[in-house]
Amino acid sequence: MKKINLAVVGATGMVGRTVLKVLEERSFPVKNFYALSSNRSAGEEIMLFNKKYVTQELTKNSFETDIDIAIFCAGGDVSREFAPIAVQNGCIVVDNTSCFRMDKDVPLIVPEVNPGDIKDHKGIIANPNCSTIQAVVALKPLKDKYGLKRVIYSTYQSVSGAGLSGFRALNNEEDGVFSRPIAYNLIPQIDIFLDNAYTKEEMKMIEETKKILGQSDLKVTATTVRVPVFYGHCESINIELEKPFELIDIKALLASAPGIVLMDDIENGVFPTPLDAQGKDDVFIGRIRRDESVENGLNIFCVADNIRKGAATNAVQVAELLI
Repeated sequence: MKKINLAVVGATGMVGRTVLKVLEERSFPVKNFYALSSNRSAGEEIMLFNKKYVTQELTKNSFETDIDIAIFCAGGDVSREFAPIAVQNGCIVVDNTSCFRMDKDVPLIVPEVNPGDIKDHKGIIANPNCSTIQAVVALKPLKDKYGLKRVIYSTYQSVSGAGLSGFRALNNEEDGVFSRPIAYNLIPQIDIFLDNAYTKEEMKMIEETKKILGQSDLKVTATTVRVPVFYGHCESINIELEKPFELIDIKALLASAPGIVLMDDIENGVFPTPLDAQGKDDVFIGRIRRDESVENGLNIFCVADNIRKGAATNAVQVAELLI
């Protein structure tokens, strides 16, 4: 396998460090590695494949080297400024931020769902929102076999989705991270409210789902809620399918789909929780049942580690598609 000159931008952050871990676990073929970070974090030492690297400050000259692929994990402002510079220098960017996701010239990729779309990239490939990634992994096999008519998301998202400050807020070590105290609480607001009274997070899920699944006319709505859990996003997904189905077939279909682990045995108390997903790359699905209030209605409960499959692992999988 061809070896790649790889850079990770934001290598010392929560997602960046998880990217390094996933690279090792998946034996990503690294030839030369560049750890890039802010001026504040420059000089920190990190390890990759038992080799020590010193992080370098990200500058406009950072990509005047032989970097083939750069995974960006450092926030939208950084991606907006430096991703185009990387592309101009012949580097392919896998971007973890929301900066380019809805750009018509930027493919939005989940490898289990739409790997073929990557061929249309013009230098930048976007990693979807963490909550969207796990949802579309679950929806894709259902769409292919039965067709999708409508999707209703209700999410329960962990504090790690807000970064290290989210951890500190849950531990009562930092105030003002969320609009309300998060310890012993639930907050039905993730990101800012928009003019339509939806939050930015909710609209991300709605629009990204349509783009990834290639179904612009799909009816989608969402309510996203922050919960006092450190890792793992949960989603109750209500789905109207185009065709009739049998539950036994739905379960068999999901159990055999790539990236999914079926945990659906309520008689024995088997269903997914955040602790089941923590530290893993799969999407866990359970509580599968009919929605008897509509024709061809289905309910599922979907759980994944938002830092791994929802960010770092998906980005590494995208990079693997480029090799």
